Amino acid sequence: MKFCSYIFFVFAYLLINNADSVSQKKTQRWEFEKKPVWSDEFDSSINIDFSKWSFEKGGDGWGNNELQYYTKGKNIELDSGILRIIAKKEDIHNRKYSSSRLVTKNKAGWKYGRIVIRARLPHGKGVWPAFWMLPETNSTPESVNYGEIDIMEYVGFEKDVIHFSVHTKAFNIKLKNGKSSLIKIKDAEKKFHKYRLDWTPYGIRGYADGIKYFEYKNNNNGSSYWPFDKKFFLILNLAVGGDWGGYNGIDDSIFPAALEIDYVRVYKFIK
Repeated sequence: MKFCSYIFFVFAYLLINNADSVSQKKTQRWEFEKKPVWSDEFDSSINIDFSKWSFEKGGDGWGNNELQYYTKGKNIELDSGILRIIAKKEDIHNRKYSSSRLVTKNKAGWKYGRIVIRARLPHGKGVWPAFWMLPETNSTPESVNYGEIDIMEYVGFEKDVIHFSVHTKAFNIKLKNGKSSLIKIKDAEKKFHKYRLDWTPYGIRGYADGIKYFEYKNNNNGSSYWPFDKKFFLILNLAVGGDWGGYNGIDDSIFPAALEIDYVRVYKFIK
């Protein structure tokens, strides 16, 4: 009986560890379709594609004490396949700066996938460009309880330093335990670079120019830790000042300042 018990124990051990090994390999082998399921190459010379994007307007600080007023379209340009979001120094609706914020909310959303954005970032103290995502439901920027994915954030006073973050009810900046990583990308303000999100049921990874520098795993601990099991929409914006962007002040001589985007491409997660 002892021998049989021993054999059963060994068999169970090998079975469990083999399952763990398979699961681990599956986690490591994230696969995405080669052709985008959604993209914008910004090839129009007239206006943005309103079937894909909307403008969010206003100057209420957006939860971060930002100083710009977001306009409906006067702060963007399209030229030779490049979208420019332009922050300007001007008096507008009791604000001293204007800019734009584009969203795919109510037009396109994704649950898992690979998102790639090729862009050139603005320079100088006070600019705060970001590519990020919020859930289609409960998408109030002031709350992180329902999840937030920051594919790329940049503050002009930290030249060439790129940030990737996720925010959840359990991990966020308010609790001072946020999950974030940074990487230095040479000439982020002078050249176009690729910023990428890989998002699967197993976890989230962040890349810059193909270099992985962020990972957050789904440990199956509930929605407080993993709220990323629903559709999120995409946001492209250029903020001015704010709690982080304006931490070291604002250099008014840099305006107008432009965030330039070559394309946005979304690829479907396979397995």
